[in-house]
This record gives sequence, structure tokens and C-alpha cells, in this order.
Amino acid sequence: MGNRLTQIATRTGDAGTTGLGNQQRVSKNSLRIHAMGDIDELNSHIGLLLCEALPDAVRTLLVEVQHQLFNLGGELSIPGFTLLKDEAVLALDEALELHNAQLPRLQEFILPAGTRAAAQAHVCRTVARRAERVVVALGNEEALNAAPRQYLNRLSDLMFVLARVLNRMDGGDDVYWKSQRLAQSSSEGMS
Repeated sequence: MGNRLTQIATRTGDAGTTGLGNQQRVSKNSLRIHAMGDIDELNSHIGLLLCEALPDAVRTLLVEVQHQLFNLGGELSIPGFTLLKDEAVLALDEALELHNAQLPRLQEFILPAGTRAAAQAHVCRTVARRAERVVVALGNEEALNAAPRQYLNRLSDLMFVLARVLNRMDGGDDVYWKSQRLAQSSSEGMS
């Protein structure tokens, strides 16, 4: 694999198509390419999150997620191929359980804010949701394995939980939504 990318600018995509891993050419606007692009963007955002100060366990987890996202993108680049294993989804389930167990129960919606690391985790969460939507749309048109969709669903949940964990580093907290409806209900309940 060391010599796979010997030439970056091939000009083969100038006509608006790109090659899949099975040598098939498809439109750069196809759902498959959108899904691969969203996953690549998600991986890049996780790379940016890794530039922040993080607990060692979170850093190790995110590096593994980057590798699994590469597997997911590789699987999408070769229709009918399997690279992302069910064990990767289970690993996210375990990480969700572990990190969520240390958090207080939510009483209100939270804003995608707080520390820079937490805010970046929220960006990762939203990009994961977008990637999931495109993978679902692709799965409605073509046969896909379940693991890619499940992985992105769990990953977006995990990024939400990790944002909360990261906001609590150094004694911080979530940034809560100030709902006018709830504020009004609270003030009416006090009268």
C-alpha cells in the first residue's frame, strides 16, 4: 500500500467523476461520494479535536475512531465489501456506557458550547449525524451493510457524551439552553 498514492493530481476527475475501489467511475455528486466525503470531513474534525488537551482515555478512543472511520470510508468505496466490523459498533456502545456513567442526568437541553474541546466534539457530533443521513439515503438506493449506519449513529451519541465529559474537565459544566417556555412554566409554578 505504500505506493498507492504516487500521483495526487491525476486529472481523471476533471469531468466530474471519480473512481471507486472496484475501478467503477461514478459522479462526484453521487450519494456514495457524498457519504465518503462526510465521513472524511468527520475524521478531519476528530483530528482537530485531537489537537486539544484531552484525557488519555478519550484521546485513545478518538484515535481508534479515526481508524474505524477510515475502514468505513473504505467499505463505502468498494460496493459490496465489508471493512467495518460489528465489534467496532460494540466498542462504541462500551465507550458510551463508560463515559455516560460519570455524567449527571440531563434536566434540560444543552447548547453546543463550553470549552473549545467540547464545542469541537459537538461539531463532530453534527457532522456524524449528516454522514449518517447520507448513508441512510444511500442504503435506501443500494444494498449496504448495517454496521456503517449503526457506527455513525453510535458515534454521534458518543460525541455528545464526550462533549459533556470535556466540558467537565477542570470543574466546568454544560451550557444549558434557556428555554422561554420552561422559564415561564417555572415562574408560573412559583406563583
